[in-house]
Amino acid sequence: MNRFFRILSLTACFALCLTAMAFAAQGKPDVTGWEKGGAYDKFYDPKEADAFKGRVEDIIDITPMPGMAKGVGIVVRDKKDNKVETVHLGPKEFVDLASIGLKKGDSVKVTGVWATIGGKEVVIASKIKKDETMSLKVRRSRDGMPWWSMPEDELAKEKKAAVDD
Repeated sequence: MNRFFRILSLTACFALCLTAMAFAAQGKPDVTGWEKGGAYDKFYDPKEADAFKGRVEDIIDITPMPGMAKGVGIVVRDKKDNKVETVHLGPKEFVDLASIGLKKGDSVKVTGVWATIGGKEVVIASKIKKDETMSLKVRRSRDGMPWWSMPEDELAKEKKAAVDD
């Protein structure tokens, strides 16, 4: 009888742990590989910030480096030199393009840094501005801190500051 209760207790504990992990996974977006200080993040140097204007040609899924969670990118045709540029926005479960209604054909201003990842030149975005009132900020400009790596209280402050911009 004692052995039965031990097995029952272990089974219940295991089930509780699985349930807790499932609930935890629902609350946090998958940002594997996108974390502050990770290999991908080291490509972002805020001292190398740049900006360009162009038109969105496509919205794409990206995986910048092996093992990373899926991300969102946009393909933008540069207004100045007519070159097509790939812009990395961030983890798919975090980036919400619907919040600014971004779609193919929209004119945008991209702010971020140039990086060569996997032999391809890309822009790691900090902000996408659709027009004077609509923008999507994904990193702090001053230090490149990704919004998805910020604690909730700090993120709330950044979002408020972005609205005040």
